Amino acid sequence: MEVILLERIAKLGQMGETVKVRDGFARNYLLPLGKALRANAANKARFETERATLEARNLERKSEAQKIAEKLDGKSFIIVRSAGETGQLYGSVAARDIVEALTAEGFNINRNQVNLNQPIKSIGVHKVTLHLHAEVDVVVQVNVARSAEEAERQAKGESLTSAEAIYGVDEDALKPEDFFNPEAEFEGEEE
Repeated sequence: MEVILLERIAKLGQMGETVKVRDGFARNYLLPLGKALRANAANKARFETERATLEARNLERKSEAQKIAEKLDGKSFIIVRSAGETGQLYGSVAARDIVEALTAEGFNINRNQVNLNQPIKSIGVHKVTLHLHAEVDVVVQVNVARSAEEAERQAKGESLTSAEAIYGVDEDALKPEDFFNPEAEFEGEEE
């Protein structure tokens, strides 16, 4: 199906271009969300008459997105989750968790604007891209840790995926004597 794009769409085209897309993509995504019109003579004429208002609206949205991007650029957000000693999370951090962290800081971001291909499943500092507008993307850091104190240590560059890093104990240097006293007498019934 051929459609006329009403806004720039990544990997598809610019505003005003007539592009050929699959029928399902047009019917289920582009047309219902108002991102495109079917390519016919009447819609081409309609687009040309509305072109100035569409471009003005697009420019306004882009400038708003750039203002938000400037505030978000270089920011780091802390998400506290339970994890094992190896740094593997017991759950995962998904796009909605990132949106909640951003909302708590006062930013109004939708879940579909978070570009997270796979959920985060380990502690550490992860870079996440936010797609604020077709032409505006910003990268933020998401610091996933077991506690706020560990998040501060991770932010300084420390890796917290071993017992030594977490508890300050060298696992390889431990001996059985560190856990029990071999000279201790057994206080139990003897046969």
